[in-house]
Amino acid sequence: MPTFTSFDGLQLSYTVWEGDGRHRRPVLLQHGFAADSQANWVGPGVVEALLDSGFTVVALDARGHGGSEKPHEESRYGEETMARDVSALLDELGYDEVSLAGYSLGAIVALSVAANDPRVRCLATGGVGSGVVDFGGVDVRVVSPEQVADGLLVEDRADVPAAVLPFRRLVRRTGGDVEALAAVLRSMRSPRIDLSAVTVPTLVLAGESDRLATEPERLAAAIAGARLVRVPGDHMTAVADPAFVAALAGFFAYSDTGETRLTISSPW
Repeated sequence: MPTFTSFDGLQLSYTVWEGDGRHRRPVLLQHGFAADSQANWVGPGVVEALLDSGFTVVALDARGHGGSEKPHEESRYGEETMARDVSALLDELGYDEVSLAGYSLGAIVALSVAANDPRVRCLATGGVGSGVVDFGGVDVRVVSPEQVADGLLVEDRADVPAAVLPFRRLVRRTGGDVEALAAVLRSMRSPRIDLSAVTVPTLVLAGESDRLATEPERLAAAIAGARLVRVPGDHMTAVADPAFVAALAGFFAYSDTGETRLTISSPW
């Protein structure tokens, strides 16, 4: 996997899969917390579906994750820092426009990028809902970043809240660095994203049983022209459901035809 130097000198890993030229706009994917590009996008079939649709696909391993550097200092993380990494990758690749998708923490990052970087021309979020509107990010009514951080570091599984157990299992599956991941969580300040600044066509995807993406209709309502699609699954499984993959690929293909704004009569 190639790497590049982000704005603060950290080495970040990414992958590019070249499309067949049917679409002018690459798709950039930002995974969720404790996952990586393989776990979030390749394994569930998202990359394959986008390639089958003709897109060039780029997936970034966020700092602290996957093949990217994993410092243990909280000061090296934060949602705004991770958003700057996405823009730095666009600089590195020389892209002047992309469609951007993010899941969970990656969705929060993607929203911030879309609100500030004009190279994002189309946006899809997954795994988030009204928590973005009410708290600026993670829905702390379900579990707080600090609780997840503590739950990753504690040795006795019996001391771990039920809401944290799926993240512990994901870390084991991906071989994540728990010290780095705890630093990611403890750096989160949930700065309010100016959702009115997100003016590109937007798709909000949410699992019907995803407790971290409750009331996704409120997030969609806060973004002008956004479309909501609910799919089967919870926070860990919705991204792998065929309905999620089909909706994402179809939405990006529709947007790439040259439409500048979704309308009420649109199939999206």
